[in-house]
Amino acid sequence: MALHDHSDDDTASHEAASDTGRSTRRLALVAIINFVGFVVELAGGILFGSVALISDAIHMLFDMLAYVMAFGAGYTAERFEGGEAWSYGLHRLEPVAAFLNGVLLIPMVGYIVWESYQRFLNPVDIDPILTLVIAVGGLLVNLGSVYILQGDEMSLNERGAFYHLLGDAGGSIAVIVSTAAVAVFDLPVADPAAAVLIAVLILWSAGNVLQESTSILLQRSPIDSTALTTELANVDGVERVDDLHVWRVCSQLTVGTVRVVDTATTLEERTRIRTDIHNQLMEYGIDHATVELVSDGEARAEQSDRTTHTH
Repeated sequence: MALHDHSDDDTASHEAASDTGRSTRRLALVAIINFVGFVVELAGGILFGSVALISDAIHMLFDMLAYVMAFGAGYTAERFEGGEAWSYGLHRLEPVAAFLNGVLLIPMVGYIVWESYQRFLNPVDIDPILTLVIAVGGLLVNLGSVYILQGDEMSLNERGAFYHLLGDAGGSIAVIVSTAAVAVFDLPVADPAAAVLIAVLILWSAGNVLQESTSILLQRSPIDSTALTTELANVDGVERVDDLHVWRVCSQLTVGTVRVVDTATTLEERTRIRTDIHNQLMEYGIDHATVELVSDGEARAEQSDRTTHTH
């Protein structure tokens, strides 16, 4: 008889929920901080005529919306108890929210580039001193948000926020440099040039978020499956690995299933093999594993049955 074993579902779900809770609180705090930064930078950009400052403010606004979406997804997943119908809860909301956040960055880039082009054609005088003060304040907001997120292992949405914040910090630095260039060298073109640089940073952060969230949604293996198969095949008592699948439900929960043909002759041997396999899977970061052990005779019988039914 084939032997199946499942890791502790409750433990994995509880750990994922705990991680989601910490992530949710961080994202909520970062969203509040960035909303304040957005209001200040937008007001300053409008009052002092800096398109770079307005672009950085819009970047902050979209980031704040991204954090709010991530917060909503994490908060819902943390508290939703789906029972048997939703065996992994709503943790899938995390990559869905991250994907939407990445998509939302694209129109922002288009707006910034268009506005910068208009400023290239028709340069606008800016107030460099006050613009510089607000840009430095925006940089401090970004650095404070980075400090809140960094430390422990970050979730997908936290990493998405981290990429956004790096782009924001780069944007604030670009505003500071361009404003200094306007003040010292009288180069009004530096302001829209800085805005274009910010647009490039936004595209970079969007690409990172979209790549990772898409990998999760399309169930791309987060590990080297070939290497893991080789290691499992070298476990004492394993004859071969017939089937292996590894994917992520969200950034905090990795799932794996494996079917192994073993050479065990006693229940104790199979228990030891199963334990060794689970330990190997845990080393690869697989939180929730299903292991099926079959003898060579059972595997051949099942193959024969499938062949018979096919014909």
